[in-house]
Amino acid sequence: MAGPLYARLRPTLFRLDPETGHRGALGAAEVAGRALATAAGFGMRASPPSSSRLRRDLLGVSFPNPIGLAAGFDKNAVGTHLWPWLGFGFAELGTVTALPQPGNPLPRLFRLPEDGALVNRLGFNNEGADAVADRLDKALRARPPAPVGINIGVSKANVGDPEREIEDYRQSTRRLGRFADYLAVNVSSPNTPGLRDLQEPTRLGRLVETVVGQVRLLGLGRTAPPVLVKLSPDLADDGVAEICAAALAAGAAGFIATNTSIERPGLRSHLGAEVGGLSGSPLRTRSNQMIARIRFVVGPDVPIIGVGGVSTLEDVLAKMESGADLVAIYTALVYEGPGLARRLATELDRELRRRGSPSVRSLVGDGAPRRPAP
Repeated sequence: MAGPLYARLRPTLFRLDPETGHRGALGAAEVAGRALATAAGFGMRASPPSSSRLRRDLLGVSFPNPIGLAAGFDKNAVGTHLWPWLGFGFAELGTVTALPQPGNPLPRLFRLPEDGALVNRLGFNNEGADAVADRLDKALRARPPAPVGINIGVSKANVGDPEREIEDYRQSTRRLGRFADYLAVNVSSPNTPGLRDLQEPTRLGRLVETVVGQVRLLGLGRTAPPVLVKLSPDLADDGVAEICAAALAAGAAGFIATNTSIERPGLRSHLGAEVGGLSGSPLRTRSNQMIARIRFVVGPDVPIIGVGGVSTLEDVLAKMESGADLVAIYTALVYEGPGLARRLATELDRELRRRGSPSVRSLVGDGAPRRPAP
């Protein structure tokens, strides 16, 4: 759906409760995803925008373009084949937990249109690893033309017991790992009490080591999914280096920065006072700062996926100049519509051609602090 058409429909769509609207979008995604999966089984795939400039080879897979779907939109993997058709160069599904769970009480999702933001306290509502694995087993018999990431978190019932937390992630990895081009370990959502404590370096190292070890036990060889860690924007800058070092030492292959925030930086909407994680435009600056910090401490070769406040080409470029290799979007889809990924990828390709840049890799910064221009 093109931007101008969506802009005309948006006032009507926004009369719906946010979660009702989201369920409706996912219902349509499921129908379209099934049709596209069937077509893919006959060798007919609608590929996302790509070119030699846009393509990135990272994490052992090829990304046709660097614009992805962030975790949280498709928690139950219902639209796997739809996302490339809409222009996404990858899609991160989930967050999936080992146990099915309903999430937090309603209402739990709020639009902040004055701020281009959302607040959610969904609480990892999903069908559980077994159900999602069964769906992916059918959908991915023909792989889509873009990588599939799977984001895993801990079931609420197991938070607070270190052994049960570890086993929860292990179980999800066991069930879902063979379907993933990469696994994302979510230890940073603010909506499951106690989850963010897993970012403590020792606990994080043990968790990552467990997930990486379980991946090896799947016996997938060269197709084994690398493990990324999704971090909070609310971490103190002086703790980032130790956290990253612990994750990398335990076998992590990269990072996703960032999750939603509990901070409320100058919001205009009264709904900003709702409890939950803030996403969208107000998160842009802090997300870029975190990306730069991570890039600076991990060096040039560790992949980073940048998330938070991306709705324009300028936002994509800022993420990459901060140090992101890939960029994922979620909240902007609510305000800009489902044509956003294709538009951003096309505009990025045009910008690279205008600059004479041979590859999107040339945009990725080193995270080093920049001196103000004289």
